[in-house]
Formats: sequence, structure tokens, C-alpha cells
Amino acid sequence: MDTVKTTLVIGLGLIGGSLALALKKAGLGGHIIGCDRDQDEVELAISIGMIDQGSVRAEDWIEQADLIVISVPVIAMESVMAQIRPLLRPDTIVTDVGSSKGSVLASAEKVWGSLPDNFVLGHPIAGSEKSGVAAALVDLYQRHKVIVTPAENNPQAAVRCVTQMWQACGAEVLSMDIPHHDEVLAATSHLPHLLAFSLVDTLARQDESLEIFRYAAGGFRDFTRIAASDPVMWRDIFTANQRAVLKALTEFEQGLAILRTAVEQSDSDAMLGIFTRAKSAREHFSRILENSAYIPMQNKLIHYRAAPGGALSGRLRVPGDKSISHRSIMLGSLAEGTTHIKGFLEGEDSLATLQAFRDMGVVIEGPHQGEVTVHGVGLHGLKKPAGPLYLGNSGTSMRLLAGLMAGQSFDVELTGDASLTKRPMERVAKPLREMGAVVETAEGGRPPMLIRGGQQLKGIDYVMPMASAQVKSCVLLAGLYAQGETQTTEPAPTRDHTERMLTGFGYSVARNGASASLQGGGKLVASDIDVPSDISSAAFFMVAGSIAPDSEIVIEHVGLNPTRVGVINILKLMGADITLENEAEVGGEPVADIRVRSAQLKGIDIPEDQVPLAIDEFPVLFVAAACAEGVTRLRGAEELRVKESDRIQVMADGLLALGVDCTVVEDGIDIVGGVIGSGSVHSRDDHRIAMSFAVASLRSEGEIFIEDCANVATSFPGFVELANGAGFNLSVEDESL
Repeated sequence: MDTVKTTLVIGLGLIGGSLALALKKAGLGGHIIGCDRDQDEVELAISIGMIDQGSVRAEDWIEQADLIVISVPVIAMESVMAQIRPLLRPDTIVTDVGSSKGSVLASAEKVWGSLPDNFVLGHPIAGSEKSGVAAALVDLYQRHKVIVTPAENNPQAAVRCVTQMWQACGAEVLSMDIPHHDEVLAATSHLPHLLAFSLVDTLARQDESLEIFRYAAGGFRDFTRIAASDPVMWRDIFTANQRAVLKALTEFEQGLAILRTAVEQSDSDAMLGIFTRAKSAREHFSRILENSAYIPMQNKLIHYRAAPGGALSGRLRVPGDKSISHRSIMLGSLAEGTTHIKGFLEGEDSLATLQAFRDMGVVIEGPHQGEVTVHGVGLHGLKKPAGPLYLGNSGTSMRLLAGLMAGQSFDVELTGDASLTKRPMERVAKPLREMGAVVETAEGGRPPMLIRGGQQLKGIDYVMPMASAQVKSCVLLAGLYAQGETQTTEPAPTRDHTERMLTGFGYSVARNGASASLQGGGKLVASDIDVPSDISSAAFFMVAGSIAPDSEIVIEHVGLNPTRVGVINILKLMGADITLENEAEVGGEPVADIRVRSAQLKGIDIPEDQVPLAIDEFPVLFVAAACAEGVTRLRGAEELRVKESDRIQVMADGLLALGVDCTVVEDGIDIVGGVIGSGSVHSRDDHRIAMSFAVASLRSEGEIFIEDCANVATSFPGFVELANGAGFNLSVEDESL
């Protein structure tokens, strides 16, 4: 945009005036000229410094303009285009702000015969009920979206110039084709305005309208606020975008008819389903605006500053077990009856699973303070989702859902964020194909995964090439829909939550040594679940309590599934002072309080039979090794290289940056205990890496700066607050604001 010496803004209302103000502030656009049909508005714009020159005659300025922005109502676009056509230079770049791109394109084609090469269509998603020069705001476009709809004949230089113009105003610029733009805007902007106008008009025509409005509550005022918008402008918009508006209105009327029937028939389940889906969708929408949940987490830039901490003390309870939270939603949805869940982990991974089943028609109440109620639909009651199931950063969700989706009657696509799309999925696709499923993956066997419905699955005896609870669970869950027996045999023990929970839901699972098997064609019966605290989350505090001097903490109600206790076994071998208290069994899962006291750890050769039992806890165990006397050696841990990151290499890079001596081998690492220095490390989008280096700060000589920690929310919401309450010294830097 540096080549633009003169910018002409035609139409100095809220949109055009705010654009002129923002360009002036940014020092871009060169000489700013403004035109408006109202001479008083032009003079006001000059007097307040919005524009440098202007008049009511746009044709007086067209030949000297390098960039022209047409900021008039869509109904007036054609007449303005006809006005500028005879005087327009071939090299002048033109753009617009119309909210209906199809009608703007039609006007341009009517005036020129085809869209001029340098005419780049655009639409800022910003505004208010006010209008005119006096209503213009210099920051109107800050953190708002602008959609450009470039045509095939638009030169890249022209598109780049328009993009840079909006970015200079603080906007986020997106690209979209014209039909998609008009449909999206019809549903999200035009339809709500249409409904607000209609509702207020309907109530105003009633005899007791004054009485109705007198008692209107905040919700009515919030919903109908947009009915105060310019009626003429909205008449023009509905006329210009008629096709897309009518399509959105038809879909709304169909949904309203379903709700009306539910109310008429007092169908509480149908009403609850509509309301819970709407509530979760609204919360999802709010999170999207905040760049938080179910969207690529790289949009947030959160870092930790971890200063050396003191002694740890107190009792704490970490979030619910993520593995059990995932499975409770899955099996509860497929059960017959209502499942009540307590202690559900309200992290983004678990919420992604919950949202996926809502998208497939399951009525789910909550979560509220860890409580969730799932109204099961039975093994064959899921419905085809409207679009792909977005699973964020959750590999567990994708791999387990792949098994369940293989047995459905409909096609479904499983997708996720940038991190998840790098993770291997052929490990589950291969056995599913052997069972008769049709599974398509992207290049390299990675997400997204497309699973074709309507296949007849057959049971298999699958000898697993790797120790993976996710692969085992995927095959067993597909076996629910298969003919005959499905059996898995694993090379080393992995977590058995799926087998335990299937049994808890009344589905028989036979276990014999390293094998687990079940018969297809059964049913699941709803069950109440009390989710214990996640031992993977507790592991950070087990190591923290062990390495921080003069510390003693108690971690309450932790799940101690025999296939998950490797972290405790390894820490005890290293000399940790860990004792179990209040041992009990809840829902088939052993639980206990874990008391941890400071101890001088020593380096060990980690037994390979413990590796599968602690696969998720190794990043923080590496920190324990860095604080231990002597050398700690790990072998047989190839699986660590295909987690959210290559956890062996990423941890080694961070430890080396902090002055810790370590050597990486193909399937493990050697770590020499000693002094942890200060410095900067990068989590590589991996929540466990971020939290592990936060633990390392308890023994560091100085501050550790940990980059890219947004993904901690995927498994441990509230980590910083809980850690600081126990004695850590963590602060958060948010660069995404």
C-alpha cells in the first residue's frame, strides 16, 4: 500500500468515515479525499481531520485516485460505479464495503460488462446502530474481521493492497468466495436483523404493546437492539441478498417448526436437546470470539515466566482423569438410559469429545462444576453430523471415535487443529480396514480421517505392533458393531480404562493376560460415574513435591489404575517419599490420596516394563532426573516421539538450554542430574512440555521463560492458579490480546 499516494473514499458514513480515520492514524493511504452526497458531512469530515479534501462530486477526484473505496449502501453501488467508470484509470485499485457480494458483483458486471481486474470486492464485519461522520470511530475495525472475495482475474498486487489497507486499520482479513460469503452473512447477520425487526413489529401491533414493552427484560432488549438499525439500509440489504436470506429463513422456519411441535406435545427430551445444543453452540461461539476452544490454539500466544519457587505445602485436587472423562461421554452416549457423571474434566480435549456427540444428536446437560448428564441414544442411535467433527488437539478423541464411527450408517470426517493433523492415524486405520471399515486419511496417514458408513464389520484377532491404549480401545470399540469376536493382544500392558468402563456399562469383556476380547451385537446400559483425579496431572505435583526443598503436599482422590501407576513406581525407585492414604475403589477404578515429601532423588535405569505405564508422564520425569544424583537412562520409549510433539527431543532441547547434560538416543535419553540454570525454552505446542518446565523452575537458579503454553488448557485448566497456590512462582504473558 506504500504506492498509494491518493485514496478516495466515496460515502462518509460510519464505515467509510471510520476507514478514513484509521488510515489517517496509520499514516497510510496518502492524501485522503472524501465524498458524500451531504455537503455538511463533507465539511464536518474536513474540520475534524478525517479527510484532507472532499466534495459532493466524486467525479472531480476519480482520475487522481490510486485507491477508491466505495462505501455506499448496496442499492446505490451501481449508480456510483456508472459515475466513476468513464474517468477510472486502468491502474487504480477499487474496492467496496457491501454486505452482499453477489449483488455488488452483478452491478459491476452490468456497468463494465465484467468485473474490472483491479476491482477487489470486500466486506468489513463491523458497525453499529449509529450513522454519519459524527459516528465514525478510529478503532471500529480493531480486532474485527474483514472478508475479501477476490476474483480469478484480480492481480495479486491489487488483492494485497486491499488486504494491507484493512490490516492497517487493525482488522483480521479473511478470504472467501462470493456465494459462501453471502450465505454466511445471511445466517449470522441478515437473518438476526430480520427476526428482530419482525418480533418488535409483531409486539408493537398488539393492543397491549405499551404494557408488554414496559415489562420487557434485559434479554428482550439485547435481542431486539439491532431493530434500531437503519430501516432503509436493511431493506436494501434484504433485497440485494434475497436468495441467501430466504434460504437462511427457510432453515430457521424448519427449526422453529420442530421446536413448536416439541412444545405442543410437551416433549421434554426434544426441547432439552434443542436447548442444550443451542447453549453449547452459543458458548462455543463465545470461545471462538475469544480464540479459546475447539479452534487452532496457535491463534493464542501465551507464555509462562517461571521464577524459582519455595517450599510446597497444602492439599490440592487436580482435574478429573482425562482418559475416563473421554470414555464416560462416549459410552454414556451409546448406552440405553441416562448416565450421570461427576468429576468430569472440563478441559478442551474432553469438551471436544462432548461436543462431537452433541453434534451427533446426543442430549448432554452440562458440564457444570464437573457434573454432566448424558441421555444415551443406544449403540445405533447416533445421527449424521452437519459437518466434520472438529476434535481440537485431542488424539484420544480422534482415535477412539474412529473405532465407533466405523460402525455407523453414515459417513463422517474427523479433523483437528494444526498439532493433531501431524499425528499418525494409520495405526488405527489399518486394523479398522482389516475389520471391513473404509477409512481414508490424508498424506502420510495423518488427519483428517474420512470414515465411510454402512460397512459390515467383522471381528478380528489383532496382535498390536505397538503398546497403545488408544489403538486397543479403537479396535475394541469397533468390535461393538462387528460380527463375532474381536480380540486385541498388546506387546506390553497399557491403560485398561476402556475394558473396565465397558464392563461397568454392562458389556462383557474377557481378559486373559495381554489379550482382551468381546462379542459384537450387545448393548450398553447407563451407569453413574465418579471420575477420579488424573494421575497424569498429579504427576507434575508428585515431582514438584519431591524436588522442592522442605515440601509436603497431599494430592487428593487420584486414580490409581494399575496400568497408570508407572510414574509412582519410577519415582519410588529414584528414592521419592510417596505414600498412599484413604485407598478405595470408585466405579471399578482404584483411588487414593497421595502424600509427597521432599527427597533426594537418585538416577536409575528405568525398567522397560514401566515405560508403557508412564508414557504420558515422562516429560516431568525427565525434570526429576535432572534433579537426581547420577545418570537416569530411558530406553524402549519410541512412542514418545509421536505424541503432541517429539517429547524426547523437545525435552532434551529444553534441558540443554537450561544447562542440563543429556544425550538422546533413538528410543530414549540419558540425563545427568545436576544444576538447572535459567533461560528460554519452547513447548512446541505440547501442554506436558510446558508444565514440566514450570516444575523445573522449583530447582532452577533463575527464571525460566516457557514459550507457547496455550495448550495447557487442553488437559489441565487452572494449572497456574493451582500451582501458585501450592508454592510455585508462575506468571502468564498473553500476547494474543
